[in-house]
Amino acid sequence: MSANHTTIKFGFAVPEDENAVQRLEDAGVTSLWTGGHLAAPMATPEALVGLTRLAAISRTATVGTAVIVLPLYPPAIVAKQVAEIDRIANGRTVLGVGVGGEFAGDYEAVQVPPSERGRRANEAIPLLRRLWEGDAVDHDGRFYPMHGVRVNPPPVQSGGPPIIVAGRQPAAMRRAALLGEGWMPYMYTPRRYRESVSSIHELAAAGGVSLDGFGWYLWTSVCIRDDGAEARRELADFLKRSTGQDFEPIITKVALAGNPDEVSLRLAEFVDAGVRHFIFAPIPNDGFRSIRRITGDVMPALAAHTARR
Repeated sequence: MSANHTTIKFGFAVPEDENAVQRLEDAGVTSLWTGGHLAAPMATPEALVGLTRLAAISRTATVGTAVIVLPLYPPAIVAKQVAEIDRIANGRTVLGVGVGGEFAGDYEAVQVPPSERGRRANEAIPLLRRLWEGDAVDHDGRFYPMHGVRVNPPPVQSGGPPIIVAGRQPAAMRRAALLGEGWMPYMYTPRRYRESVSSIHELAAAGGVSLDGFGWYLWTSVCIRDDGAEARRELADFLKRSTGQDFEPIITKVALAGNPDEVSLRLAEFVDAGVRHFIFAPIPNDGFRSIRRITGDVMPALAAHTARR
């Protein structure tokens, strides 16, 4: 898979700060992202409310969810709200979807059995696209049967925003290959990303699905400091507080932590593995330190790398 510097895109999970959005857009960042849960142990936003906020205060960047836990929501609600958000953003939205499962409270809150989450997502994704066409929809599905349901007005984007599938496991790769318009894994090594690209190509070919225009994303936590060891400690400490797991022994494998040169080299490995759109999630309370290093040091270094390929 070839690349050049114009094909590599950079996005950020955005703090709740209007100035941050403007500064990122001014720095040439391609996309801005928000995630969320319904009932996770830690304080989080709700994904569609966060997406509405981004659509309202941004000007030029694509805005997306990374991610919405799709099985928690009736598809008609998602279709209606995302259509409205796409109209606010004048067609700049992307819907990143996942199935979650790491927080049992999310599913308990809406009385959805976690064992159904994959099947619900598989039914919901094509149903969203039908609802976005603006016509009355009849659907005889196991989880979301409906008759004569119409979402109007439709999104600005014909057929609705691209749906990008997040995850880590083979079931998510299959969902991306057969139902999605992009792949967004997280906590991946370059080797594992390369393997997932091959798997998705094979699954799509077997299913008769074209991957023309398919998006190759990577969501990753990031911390950049002049002292690479300090960056690794800070990011490992944050992940331990937020997940309860000790990532320190593998922090450089599952996230981006180090000095600018170390992070640039790691990103180059991901580009060589197939990533074309990075989504960076700086640790909370980082201010703009990592953002400045990425936009000022890392992005130019990576552009130079891809231009040489």
